[in-house]
Amino acid sequence: MLLVSDAGTPGIADPGYRVVGEVLQAGLEVSMVPGPSAPVMAVVLSGFATDRFVFDGWLPRRSGQLRTRIESYADEERTVVLLESNHRLLKSLPIFAEVLADRRLAVCRELTKLHEEVRRGTAAELLARYGKGSVKGEIVLVLEGRQS
Repeated sequence: MLLVSDAGTPGIADPGYRVVGEVLQAGLEVSMVPGPSAPVMAVVLSGFATDRFVFDGWLPRRSGQLRTRIESYADEERTVVLLESNHRLLKSLPIFAEVLADRRLAVCRELTKLHEEVRRGTAAELLARYGKGSVKGEIVLVLEGRQS
């Protein structure tokens, strides 16, 4: 059996992990040929600490859940890697700016593609950069860990 994804690594932030689980449950072996991984690429390109980082998947769509998730990172010392929709980035950045005003973020856009871009700064700085128009492409956000 071959498992492929239309974007990214199968099983990472997509339902492919269920297929892997069922294959294992059926007593079959699973093997993987690694390929590009946007979360790993983003954490490296961010310039933030990579000795300890956590991938926390997609940010929630609902405002209340989004705020709660962002608030949960207040004491997180590890670098946090997140997926966000380009359509929701301008909704999440103001919450980051309010809740984690001093923390730096990297917005990694269109990784491995022609228009690849990595912008770093506080959420307020990034909002000033992206708030003037629509954001296109696939987005990975990297949040710098809290400095102790």
